[in-house]
Amino acid sequence: MCLTCSTFVNFQITPLPGAWPQKPGSATFPFFGVQPVIVDEKGAEIEGECSGYLCVKSSWPSAFRTLYGDHERYEATYFSAFPGYYFTGDGCTRDKDGYYWLTGRVDDVINVSGHRIGTAEVESALVSHPQCAEAAVVGVEHEVKGQGIYAFVTLVESVLYSEDLRRSLILTVRNQIGAFAAPDKIHWAPGLPKTRSGKIMRRILRKIASRQLDELGDTSTLADPSVVDELIKLVDC
Repeated sequence: MCLTCSTFVNFQITPLPGAWPQKPGSATFPFFGVQPVIVDEKGAEIEGECSGYLCVKSSWPSAFRTLYGDHERYEATYFSAFPGYYFTGDGCTRDKDGYYWLTGRVDDVINVSGHRIGTAEVESALVSHPQCAEAAVVGVEHEVKGQGIYAFVTLVESVLYSEDLRRSLILTVRNQIGAFAAPDKIHWAPGLPKTRSGKIMRRILRKIASRQLDELGDTSTLADPSVVDELIKLVDC
């Protein structure tokens, strides 16, 4: 997992296999020339093991300096939240070893019984399971908790779906994050709906999770539209 920005077309935090040990789900360490910091809600830098908002402290190679014809929007989007820092828009955790873990976009958060949980945090916990190849998490309405956690899970090749595996995945999340983050639903997914560039279409996943199957919208931009049909077949599994 790496932190990138399509506007920059460069890496800010990225794994370098062979250069240092990897941790499943972690973006690992800053790329050369990048100075990431984690700040609290007041914009104060937090040192050591912590969670907060991911910012960049100084300029870095290939950073863009404006939006053509709209510099005010550029400043408002990236520099107004925490003056003096470039705000990536992501929540982030740094562990005791200095590894960075993205917890998701700050506007892509699920509120479960008052607990704010980044979807990427739950996804990272799921993919740390040795039999989980990929995961995508979305929020759904829940009559008791406000929002529930709905996880689409793709297993590694040759592994079969089972109730024991479902319980094992949920237990993994409970152990790594807490009981409040345990998925309410595990949806087995042979594949995930992605664009040709590899971006997961979460809009479609939200519609499937909420059973709004007649409101999926345009799927023509997907790399493999048949994935959607397969997911719908497994809605009640």
